[in-house]
Amino acid sequence: MASAPAPPSAPPKPTWDPRDPVRPLLRPTIRIRLTLLYGGMFLIAGVLLLSIIYLLAAQALSSGTSLPFKLLPDSKIQRTNDSCPALIRGLSAEQANAVLSSCFAHERQVALDDLLRRSLFALLGLSIIAFAFGYAMAGRVLSPLGRITRTARQVAGSDLSRRIELDGPDDELKELADTFDEMLDRLSRAFTAQQRFVANASHELRTPLAINRTLLEVHLSDPGAPVELQQLGKTLLATNERSEQLVEGLLLLARSDNQTFERKPVDLAEVASRAVDQTRAEAEAKGVEILGERSPAVVQGNGVLLERIALNLVQNAVRYNIAEDGWVRVTTETQHGQAVLVVSNTGPVVPAYEIDSLWEPFRRLREDRTGSDKGVGLGLSIARSVARAHGGRIIAEPREGGGLVMRVTLPL
Repeated sequence: MASAPAPPSAPPKPTWDPRDPVRPLLRPTIRIRLTLLYGGMFLIAGVLLLSIIYLLAAQALSSGTSLPFKLLPDSKIQRTNDSCPALIRGLSAEQANAVLSSCFAHERQVALDDLLRRSLFALLGLSIIAFAFGYAMAGRVLSPLGRITRTARQVAGSDLSRRIELDGPDDELKELADTFDEMLDRLSRAFTAQQRFVANASHELRTPLAINRTLLEVHLSDPGAPVELQQLGKTLLATNERSEQLVEGLLLLARSDNQTFERKPVDLAEVASRAVDQTRAEAEAKGVEILGERSPAVVQGNGVLLERIALNLVQNAVRYNIAEDGWVRVTTETQHGQAVLVVSNTGPVVPAYEIDSLWEPFRRLREDRTGSDKGVGLGLSIARSVARAHGGRIIAEPREGGGLVMRVTLPL
Protein backbone atom coordinates (compact mmCIF):
# COMPACT_ATOMS: atom_id res chain seq x y z
CA MET A 1 0.00 0.00 0.00
CA ALA A 2 1.46 3.32 -1.04
CA SER A 3 2.31 5.65 1.79
CA ALA A 4 0.73 9.09 2.04
CA PRO A 5 2.73 11.92 0.42
CA ALA A 6 4.89 13.90 2.79
CA PRO A 7 3.39 17.25 3.83
CA PRO A 8 5.05 20.39 2.45
CA SER A 9 7.83 21.74 4.58
CA ALA A 10 6.86 24.63 6.85
CA PRO A 11 8.45 28.06 6.37
CA PRO A 12 11.39 28.84 8.62
CA LYS A 13 10.36 30.09 12.03
CA PRO A 14 11.81 33.28 13.57
CA THR A 15 14.66 32.85 15.98
CA TRP A 16 12.69 34.73 18.65
CA ASP A 17 9.31 33.92 20.17
CA PRO A 18 6.67 36.54 19.12
CA ARG A 19 4.99 36.14 22.54
CA ASP A 20 8.22 36.90 24.39
CA PRO A 21 8.17 40.54 25.62
CA VAL A 22 11.99 40.63 25.58
CA ARG A 23 13.06 40.68 21.95
CA PRO A 24 16.49 41.07 20.33
CA LEU A 25 17.64 44.68 20.09
CA LEU A 26 19.06 44.19 16.59
CA ARG A 27 15.98 42.48 15.20
CA PRO A 28 15.62 43.65 11.55
CA THR A 29 12.20 45.26 11.92
CA ILE A 30 10.54 47.28 9.18
CA ARG A 31 11.03 50.42 11.27
CA ILE A 32 14.79 49.86 11.43
CA ARG A 33 14.96 49.16 7.72
CA LEU A 34 12.94 52.27 6.87
CA THR A 35 15.17 54.32 9.16
CA LEU A 36 18.28 53.01 7.41
CA LEU A 37 16.66 53.71 4.05
CA TYR A 38 15.72 57.31 4.93
CA GLY A 39 19.05 58.04 6.59
CA GLY A 40 21.02 56.33 3.82
CA MET A 41 19.26 58.33 1.12
CA PHE A 42 19.96 61.58 3.00
CA LEU A 43 23.60 60.57 3.50
CA ILE A 44 24.07 59.77 -0.17
CA ALA A 45 22.43 63.05 -1.19
CA GLY A 46 24.63 64.95 1.30
CA VAL A 47 27.82 63.32 0.00
CA LEU A 48 26.88 64.16 -3.59
CA LEU A 49 26.05 67.77 -2.66
CA LEU A 50 29.30 68.14 -0.71
CA SER A 51 31.31 66.74 -3.61
CA ILE A 52 29.70 69.15 -6.09
CA ILE A 53 30.30 72.16 -3.83
CA TYR A 54 33.91 71.13 -3.23
CA LEU A 55 34.60 70.67 -6.95
CA LEU A 56 32.97 73.98 -7.84
CA ALA A 57 34.93 75.79 -5.11
CA ALA A 58 38.19 74.15 -6.20
CA GLN A 59 37.49 75.07 -9.81
CA ALA A 60 36.68 78.66 -8.89
CA LEU A 61 39.82 79.07 -6.81
CA SER A 62 42.02 77.39 -9.39
CA SER A 63 40.66 79.30 -12.39
CA GLY A 64 43.24 82.00 -11.98
CA THR A 65 46.62 80.36 -11.47
CA SER A 66 48.58 83.59 -11.85
CA LEU A 67 48.55 86.51 -9.43
CA PRO A 68 46.32 89.47 -10.27
CA PHE A 69 49.31 91.70 -9.63
CA LYS A 70 53.05 91.68 -10.21
CA LEU A 71 55.82 93.25 -8.22
CA LEU A 72 58.05 95.58 -10.18
CA PRO A 73 61.78 96.09 -9.57
CA ASP A 74 62.55 98.36 -6.65
CA SER A 75 59.10 97.62 -5.10
CA LYS A 76 59.00 97.53 -1.32
CA ILE A 77 57.46 94.50 0.48
CA GLN A 78 56.19 94.63 4.04
CA ARG A 79 54.85 91.45 5.76
CA THR A 80 51.70 91.82 7.85
CA ASN A 81 51.51 88.16 9.14
CA ASP A 82 53.45 84.93 9.11
CA SER A 83 51.29 83.11 6.56
CA CYS A 84 54.08 83.36 4.00
CA PRO A 85 57.38 82.88 5.91
CA ALA A 86 59.41 82.54 2.68
CA LEU A 87 58.77 86.19 1.88
CA ILE A 88 61.79 87.93 3.37
CA ARG A 89 63.77 91.08 2.72
CA GLY A 90 66.39 91.12 0.01
CA LEU A 91 64.45 89.18 -2.57
CA SER A 92 64.43 90.34 -6.16
CA ALA A 93 61.13 91.13 -7.88
CA GLU A 94 61.09 87.81 -9.75
CA GLN A 95 61.89 85.85 -6.57
CA ALA A 96 59.21 87.75 -4.62
CA ASN A 97 56.61 87.05 -7.35
CA ALA A 98 57.44 83.30 -7.26
CA VAL A 99 57.17 83.24 -3.47
CA LEU A 100 53.82 85.06 -3.56
CA SER A 101 52.42 82.61 -6.14
CA SER A 102 53.44 79.66 -3.96
CA CYS A 103 51.90 81.30 -0.88
CA PHE A 104 48.61 82.00 -2.65
CA ALA A 105 48.42 78.38 -3.93
CA HIS A 106 49.02 77.12 -0.38
CA GLU A 107 46.31 79.41 1.00
CA ARG A 108 43.85 78.16 -1.62
CA GLN A 109 44.56 74.55 -0.63
CA VAL A 110 44.19 75.38 3.06
CA ALA A 111 40.86 77.04 2.35
CA LEU A 112 39.62 74.00 0.39
CA ASP A 113 40.75 71.63 3.14
CA ASP A 114 39.01 73.73 5.77
CA LEU A 115 35.85 73.81 3.65
CA LEU A 116 35.94 70.02 3.29
CA ARG A 117 36.55 69.42 7.00
CA ARG A 118 33.75 71.74 8.15
CA SER A 119 31.37 70.29 5.57
CA LEU A 120 32.07 66.73 6.72
CA PHE A 121 31.37 67.66 10.35
CA ALA A 122 28.15 69.39 9.29
CA LEU A 123 27.17 66.34 7.19
CA LEU A 124 27.82 64.02 10.14
CA GLY A 125 25.66 66.09 12.49
CA LEU A 126 22.84 66.39 9.96
CA SER A 127 23.03 62.64 9.25
CA ILE A 128 22.51 61.87 12.94
CA ILE A 129 19.53 64.22 12.98
CA ALA A 130 18.22 62.64 9.75
CA PHE A 131 18.46 59.10 11.16
CA ALA A 132 16.70 60.14 14.38
CA PHE A 133 14.00 61.98 12.42
CA GLY A 134 13.63 59.00 10.07
CA TYR A 135 13.26 56.64 13.03
CA ALA A 136 10.54 58.83 14.52
CA MET A 137 8.71 59.22 11.22
CA ALA A 138 8.94 55.49 10.47
CA GLY A 139 7.41 54.75 13.87
CA ARG A 140 4.60 57.19 13.20
CA VAL A 141 3.92 55.74 9.75
CA LEU A 142 4.01 52.15 11.03
CA SER A 143 1.93 52.75 14.16
CA PRO A 144 -1.23 51.39 12.45
CA LEU A 145 0.66 48.15 11.77
CA GLY A 146 1.44 47.88 15.47
CA ARG A 147 -2.25 48.28 16.22
CA ILE A 148 -3.08 45.56 13.68
CA THR A 149 -0.46 43.28 15.24
CA ARG A 150 -1.81 43.80 18.76
CA THR A 151 -5.34 43.06 17.60
CA ALA A 152 -4.17 39.93 15.76
CA ARG A 153 -2.36 38.76 18.91
CA GLN A 154 -5.53 39.27 20.97
CA VAL A 155 -7.50 37.35 18.36
CA ALA A 156 -4.91 34.56 18.55
CA GLY A 157 -5.76 34.38 22.24
CA SER A 158 -9.33 33.37 21.26
CA ASP A 159 -10.84 36.85 21.60
CA LEU A 160 -12.71 37.13 18.31
CA SER A 161 -14.62 40.21 19.48
CA ARG A 162 -11.61 42.48 18.94
CA ARG A 163 -11.58 44.82 15.95
CA ILE A 164 -8.97 47.29 14.71
CA GLU A 165 -11.37 50.07 13.62
CA LEU A 166 -8.51 52.17 12.25
CA ASP A 167 -9.21 55.87 11.73
CA GLY A 168 -7.39 58.24 9.41
CA PRO A 169 -6.98 58.75 5.67
CA ASP A 170 -8.22 56.13 3.25
CA ASP A 171 -4.76 54.79 2.44
CA GLU A 172 -3.25 51.32 2.07
CA LEU A 173 -2.96 50.79 5.83
CA LYS A 174 -6.59 51.63 6.46
CA GLU A 175 -7.57 49.32 3.61
CA LEU A 176 -5.52 46.55 5.24
CA ALA A 177 -7.14 47.18 8.63
CA ASP A 178 -10.65 47.18 7.15
CA THR A 179 -9.92 43.94 5.30
CA PHE A 180 -8.64 42.38 8.52
CA ASP A 181 -11.81 43.49 10.36
CA GLU A 182 -13.97 41.93 7.65
CA MET A 183 -12.00 38.70 7.92
CA LEU A 184 -12.52 38.72 11.71
CA ASP A 185 -16.25 39.18 11.21
CA ARG A 186 -16.39 36.16 8.92
CA LEU A 187 -14.24 34.10 11.31
CA SER A 188 -16.46 35.04 14.24
CA ARG A 189 -19.57 33.99 12.34
CA ALA A 190 -17.88 30.76 11.24
CA PHE A 191 -16.77 29.87 14.77
CA THR A 192 -20.22 30.68 16.14
CA ALA A 193 -21.82 28.46 13.52
CA GLN A 194 -19.31 25.71 14.28
CA GLN A 195 -20.00 25.94 18.01
CA ARG A 196 -23.71 25.69 17.31
CA PHE A 197 -23.11 22.70 15.08
CA VAL A 198 -20.96 21.00 17.72
CA ALA A 199 -23.67 21.52 20.34
CA ASN A 200 -26.39 20.18 18.03
CA ALA A 201 -24.26 17.27 16.87
CA SER A 202 -23.42 16.45 20.47
CA HIS A 203 -27.10 16.14 21.29
CA GLU A 204 -28.13 14.36 18.08
CA LEU A 205 -25.29 11.82 18.22
CA ARG A 206 -25.23 11.11 21.92
CA THR A 207 -28.97 10.56 22.36
CA PRO A 208 -29.44 7.59 20.00
CA LEU A 209 -26.23 5.96 21.26
CA ALA A 210 -27.43 6.33 24.84
CA ILE A 211 -30.79 4.82 23.89
CA ASN A 212 -29.07 1.90 22.17
CA ARG A 213 -26.89 1.31 25.23
CA THR A 214 -29.93 1.31 27.53
CA LEU A 215 -31.83 -1.14 25.33
CA LEU A 216 -28.85 -3.47 25.12
CA GLU A 217 -28.27 -3.36 28.88
CA VAL A 218 -31.95 -4.14 29.50
CA HIS A 219 -31.78 -7.04 27.08
CA LEU A 220 -28.61 -8.40 28.69
CA SER A 221 -30.22 -8.21 32.12
CA ASP A 222 -32.87 -10.76 31.04
CA PRO A 223 -31.75 -14.10 32.51
CA GLY A 224 -33.95 -16.05 30.11
CA ALA A 225 -32.32 -14.76 26.93
CA PRO A 226 -30.57 -17.38 24.79
CA VAL A 227 -26.80 -17.60 24.97
CA GLU A 228 -26.43 -16.57 21.31
CA LEU A 229 -28.43 -13.41 21.90
CA GLN A 230 -26.46 -12.72 25.08
CA GLN A 231 -23.21 -12.94 23.12
CA LEU A 232 -24.62 -10.78 20.32
CA GLY A 233 -25.80 -8.21 22.87
CA LYS A 234 -22.35 -8.01 24.46
CA THR A 235 -20.75 -7.49 21.04
CA LEU A 236 -23.22 -4.77 20.13
CA LEU A 237 -22.75 -3.13 23.52
CA ALA A 238 -18.97 -3.02 23.01
CA THR A 239 -19.47 -1.57 19.53
CA ASN A 240 -21.88 1.03 20.88
CA GLU A 241 -19.43 1.98 23.62
CA ARG A 242 -16.69 2.41 21.05
CA SER A 243 -18.99 4.65 18.96
CA GLU A 244 -19.69 6.76 22.05
CA GLN A 245 -15.97 7.14 22.66
CA LEU A 246 -15.44 8.12 19.04
CA VAL A 247 -18.18 10.76 19.18
CA GLU A 248 -16.83 12.17 22.45
CA GLY A 249 -13.31 12.29 20.99
CA LEU A 250 -14.43 14.06 17.82
CA LEU A 251 -16.44 16.62 19.77
CA LEU A 252 -13.54 17.27 22.13
CA LEU A 253 -11.15 17.59 19.18
CA ALA A 254 -13.46 20.14 17.53
CA ARG A 255 -13.77 22.07 20.79
CA SER A 256 -10.03 22.28 21.32
CA ASP A 257 -9.43 23.28 17.68
CA ASN A 258 -11.85 26.19 18.14
CA GLN A 259 -9.76 27.48 21.06
CA THR A 260 -12.93 29.01 22.52
CA PHE A 261 -12.92 28.17 26.20
CA GLU A 262 -12.62 29.95 29.52
CA ARG A 263 -9.13 30.14 31.01
CA LYS A 264 -8.46 29.88 34.74
CA PRO A 265 -5.42 29.04 36.89
CA VAL A 266 -4.90 25.27 36.74
CA ASP A 267 -2.24 23.30 38.59
CA LEU A 268 -0.72 20.83 36.13
CA ALA A 269 0.38 18.60 39.02
CA GLU A 270 -3.21 18.26 40.24
CA VAL A 271 -4.40 17.53 36.71
CA ALA A 272 -1.76 14.83 36.26
CA SER A 273 -2.59 13.30 39.65
CA ARG A 274 -6.27 13.01 38.74
CA ALA A 275 -5.33 11.36 35.44
CA VAL A 276 -3.12 8.89 37.31
CA ASP A 277 -5.93 8.09 39.77
CA GLN A 278 -8.35 7.40 36.92
CA THR A 279 -5.86 5.05 35.22
CA ARG A 280 -4.50 3.29 38.29
CA ALA A 281 -7.02 0.44 38.23
CA GLU A 282 -6.27 -0.33 34.59
CA ALA A 283 -2.53 -0.13 35.31
CA GLU A 284 -2.81 -2.58 38.23
CA ALA A 285 -4.83 -4.97 36.07
CA LYS A 286 -2.05 -4.95 33.47
CA GLY A 287 0.74 -5.13 36.04
CA VAL A 288 2.10 -1.65 35.19
CA GLU A 289 3.57 0.49 37.98
CA ILE A 290 2.97 4.25 37.89
CA LEU A 291 5.88 6.33 39.23
CA GLY A 292 7.02 9.94 39.31
CA GLU A 293 6.94 13.08 41.43
CA ARG A 294 4.67 15.95 40.49
CA SER A 295 5.71 19.47 41.51
CA PRO A 296 3.22 22.38 41.38
CA ALA A 297 3.04 24.09 37.97
CA VAL A 298 0.15 26.55 37.60
CA VAL A 299 -0.91 27.56 34.06
CA GLN A 300 -3.78 29.55 32.59
CA GLY A 301 -6.18 27.23 30.81
CA ASN A 302 -9.17 24.95 30.93
CA GLY A 303 -8.93 22.25 33.57
CA VAL A 304 -11.12 19.72 31.73
CA LEU A 305 -9.10 19.98 28.52
CA LEU A 306 -5.76 19.88 30.32
CA GLU A 307 -6.89 16.84 32.24
CA ARG A 308 -7.74 15.23 28.92
CA ILE A 309 -4.12 15.72 27.80
CA ALA A 310 -2.76 13.98 30.89
CA LEU A 311 -5.40 11.25 30.82
CA ASN A 312 -4.79 10.40 27.15
CA LEU A 313 -1.03 10.28 27.61
CA VAL A 314 -1.19 8.15 30.77
CA GLN A 315 -3.77 5.78 29.27
CA ASN A 316 -1.65 5.29 26.15
CA ALA A 317 1.45 4.73 28.28
CA VAL A 318 -0.39 2.03 30.28
CA ARG A 319 -2.08 0.32 27.35
CA TYR A 320 0.94 0.20 25.06
CA ASN A 321 3.32 -1.23 27.63
CA ILE A 322 5.18 -4.50 28.06
CA ALA A 323 3.64 -7.61 29.59
CA GLU A 324 5.97 -7.87 32.61
CA ASP A 325 7.70 -5.33 34.85
CA GLY A 326 6.27 -2.39 32.97
CA TRP A 327 6.19 1.11 34.39
CA VAL A 328 4.93 4.61 33.60
CA ARG A 329 6.60 7.73 34.96
CA VAL A 330 4.50 10.92 35.24
CA THR A 331 6.27 14.13 36.35
CA THR A 332 5.43 17.83 36.37
CA GLU A 333 7.74 20.78 36.96
CA THR A 334 8.51 24.34 35.85
CA GLN A 335 11.46 25.05 33.56
CA HIS A 336 12.49 28.38 32.02
CA GLY A 337 9.11 30.03 32.57
CA GLN A 338 7.11 27.04 31.31
CA ALA A 339 5.15 24.24 32.90
CA VAL A 340 6.33 20.80 31.79
CA LEU A 341 4.44 17.50 31.92
CA VAL A 342 6.50 14.42 31.04
CA VAL A 343 4.99 10.95 30.58
CA SER A 344 7.48 8.17 29.82
CA ASN A 345 6.88 4.44 29.72
CA THR A 346 8.35 1.08 28.91
CA GLY A 347 6.98 -0.62 25.84
CA PRO A 348 7.71 -1.86 22.33
CA VAL A 349 10.47 -0.16 20.35
CA VAL A 350 9.08 2.64 18.19
CA PRO A 351 11.22 3.74 15.22
CA ALA A 352 11.92 7.46 15.11
CA TYR A 353 10.56 7.76 11.56
CA GLU A 354 7.13 6.62 12.77
CA ILE A 355 6.78 9.27 15.47
CA ASP A 356 5.06 11.79 13.19
CA SER A 357 2.32 9.28 12.37
CA LEU A 358 1.23 9.19 16.01
CA TRP A 359 -0.37 12.63 15.87
CA GLU A 360 -2.70 12.08 12.91
CA PRO A 361 -6.32 11.12 13.70
CA PHE A 362 -7.06 7.42 13.09
CA ARG A 363 -3.47 6.80 12.02
CA ARG A 364 -1.97 3.64 13.53
CA LEU A 365 1.57 2.32 13.59
CA ARG A 366 1.19 -1.44 13.76
CA GLU A 367 -1.67 -3.70 14.70
CA ASP A 368 0.27 -5.13 17.62
CA ARG A 369 0.61 -1.62 19.02
CA THR A 370 -2.78 -0.08 18.26
CA GLY A 371 -5.35 -2.81 18.35
CA SER A 372 -9.02 -1.91 18.16
CA ASP A 373 -9.50 -2.66 21.84
CA LYS A 374 -7.05 0.06 22.91
CA GLY A 375 -8.84 3.17 21.73
CA VAL A 376 -10.33 4.99 18.78
CA GLY A 377 -7.12 6.57 17.47
CA LEU A 378 -7.83 10.15 18.60
CA GLY A 379 -6.01 10.38 21.93
CA LEU A 380 -2.75 11.94 20.76
CA SER A 381 -4.52 14.13 18.19
CA ILE A 382 -6.69 15.55 20.96
CA ALA A 383 -3.65 16.02 23.22
CA ARG A 384 -1.75 17.97 20.55
CA SER A 385 -4.79 20.08 19.67
CA VAL A 386 -5.43 20.98 23.32
CA ALA A 387 -1.74 21.83 23.86
CA ARG A 388 -1.75 24.14 20.84
CA ALA A 389 -4.98 25.77 22.00
CA HIS A 390 -3.19 26.67 25.27
CA GLY A 391 -0.18 28.14 23.45
CA GLY A 392 2.03 25.14 24.19
CA ARG A 393 3.31 22.12 22.35
CA ILE A 394 3.80 18.39 22.79
CA ILE A 395 6.66 16.31 21.43
CA ALA A 396 7.33 12.58 21.43
CA GLU A 397 10.70 10.87 21.48
CA PRO A 398 11.55 7.16 21.36
CA ARG A 399 12.84 5.91 24.67
CA GLU A 400 16.03 3.90 24.69
CA GLY A 401 15.08 0.29 25.31
CA GLY A 402 11.49 0.72 24.09
CA GLY A 403 8.53 2.95 24.81
CA LEU A 404 8.07 6.68 24.39
CA VAL A 405 8.79 9.92 26.22
CA MET A 406 5.96 12.45 25.85
CA ARG A 407 6.81 16.03 26.85
CA VAL A 408 4.13 18.73 27.12
CA THR A 409 5.24 22.36 27.61
CA LEU A 410 2.74 25.11 28.43
CA PRO A 411 3.34 28.81 29.16
CA LEU A 412 2.90 29.87 32.77
